[in-house]
Amino acid sequence: MTVSVCPAALVAAPVETVWALLMEPERYDEWWDAHIERVTPPGPATPGQVLTAWSRALGKKWDVSLVIEMVDAERHQLRFRSNFPLGIGGLNQLNCASVDASSCRVQFG
Repeated sequence: MTVSVCPAALVAAPVETVWALLMEPERYDEWWDAHIERVTPPGPATPGQVLTAWSRALGKKWDVSLVIEMVDAERHQLRFRSNFPLGIGGLNQLNCASVDASSCRVQFG
């Protein structure tokens, strides 16, 4: 079964600030519900990079992994494949677009 969603939010920060955060995979656990264990290879987001993490739900620790597939700094786009427990996975893309000098729109889908 395929499910497709594209939530979006207006963020009160310049697109460059949001993009800089997205380029630091080691810091993803500051804003998502998972804890980063390692990033291989370490460093800024790059295609082929693997993020190993875990999350807690229903009193259990669940392993999560992401593989970054595409980084387009000019368009502020990042695509990754996610792997969750129970055979659940996804192909996700983050898009950031400037609204004005102090805000941007971030879309995830």
